Amino acid sequence: MPLSIPLWLPAAAAFVGMLLPGVASRALAVLGALATFAWSIWAIADFDRAARGLQDLTDQMWIRQLGIHYKLGVDGLNLFLIALAAFIFLMCVIWAAMKSEADLPRPGLFFFFFGLAESGVLGALMAQDLALFVLFFDLMLLPFLFLTGIWGPESTRIAAITKLFIYTLVGSLLMLAAAIATGVLVSQQSGHDLSFAFSDLAAFPLPKGSQEWIFLCFAAAFWVKMPAFPVHGWMPDGYRNMPMPVLAVFSAVLSKVAAYGFLRIVTPLFPDASAHFQDLMLVLALGSILYGSAMAFTTTDTRLILGYSSIAQLGFITLGVFALNGDGAQGAIIQAVNHGLVVAPAFVIVAYLADRAGGSEDIRDMGGIAFRAPVLAGLFLIVSLATLAMPGSSNFAGEFLILLGVFHSKLVIAAIAFTGVGMAAVYALRLFIRAMHNRVGTEVASRDLNLREGLVLVPLVAVILFFALYPQLALHKGEPAITRSVQAASEISGSQPPQQAAAPTAAPTP
Repeated sequence: MPLSIPLWLPAAAAFVGMLLPGVASRALAVLGALATFAWSIWAIADFDRAARGLQDLTDQMWIRQLGIHYKLGVDGLNLFLIALAAFIFLMCVIWAAMKSEADLPRPGLFFFFFGLAESGVLGALMAQDLALFVLFFDLMLLPFLFLTGIWGPESTRIAAITKLFIYTLVGSLLMLAAAIATGVLVSQQSGHDLSFAFSDLAAFPLPKGSQEWIFLCFAAAFWVKMPAFPVHGWMPDGYRNMPMPVLAVFSAVLSKVAAYGFLRIVTPLFPDASAHFQDLMLVLALGSILYGSAMAFTTTDTRLILGYSSIAQLGFITLGVFALNGDGAQGAIIQAVNHGLVVAPAFVIVAYLADRAGGSEDIRDMGGIAFRAPVLAGLFLIVSLATLAMPGSSNFAGEFLILLGVFHSKLVIAAIAFTGVGMAAVYALRLFIRAMHNRVGTEVASRDLNLREGLVLVPLVAVILFFALYPQLALHKGEPAITRSVQAASEISGSQPPQQAAAPTAAPTP
């Protein structure tokens, strides 16, 4: 199947639904997301690990004068992130579709922006052309500005999207400038026509000096979009004002696209700069882990507890990327998938608890319903244990590989990062205990999960359990492509473990 079909299907279905009356907009949005998710499952089953390079390749010249290709492809690096995006969008579309007209006015327009956001995310993950990646990277954020500005709290939503827009605009301009410079400098160096295809750019590495300033522009753009410390200033207002289904997608999926950009663009195209700035990136990642963890167990706003915990987890993911070896990179990808699978149901549970606490999302107004709502409490406990990466949970394999990779690369950084694991236990268990145990809040209604709520939450938790039992699925299929993405930088920095250092050099991905 041409990749353009699953890529644009969510937006197309939601657009048609917007023009139809009644429940058609909800039904078409769900069907579009469901079809895309079904394709992603087929893509995983059909994926050939032994095949080198891209699979299901689409490559057409789009704007010849600018050297921009409409080039899409799937490999081990983006395969499971695509599936993550398709699954989380599907469950959140179902969640939003079950809301009443009073809770979700103008549903047709809402689902159009939601579908457009999914197509933007999938495009950024599938893009194999730098200019196309930049286009989709910005496109995926635009619908969230409208989703927040129209359906967020009326009193504070404009200030929130203004801050989000300013932060991301600066990052986008830096990334655009870096992308244009990369294409032009490679064209001048090679003597060939201008091209932004990743394969063409990788064939002619830039001098170290050019790599370094371009690296910093890309790093700043990705760092803002994650968000990560210290450029996370838009996060508190943004997280407070997004509708819950929108926020679940934003936190679970969009931040991972920024982390993915490091492995797809930065480490393979700028290996000298990646090695040169390795220590800086590791220290910043460590700062995100410590700062995010500390803030997560000091705030009482459940949205911000999950927001700051995400900053900490994205710090771990960046730590794995800039370990610059195969173990760390594999850990970064599987942790990106696992964190997305964990944080989305966490937001769903927070919304359900707020419904039972008179609308309050403060943990001080919750509590005392664990024995009266055992199913909800049990599912929440699974999510909490996965968040703190308890052995046997889905997050454990990712964090283990990340810390193993950093241990081989920078022992001191690894030793300090271990404290982040302990801090995760504090904020994850604090959230669970305060929200489910202690005294019953004055406005709390003690009722268990109903069928409509379970339709959204149970599949999310089931996938967490699946990856806890069988993380090898993602590790096995992704290993060759993920290892190749950091190989050049690894050889320059000397960060690879002995068994990887002795392995023969792999040919570049076509």
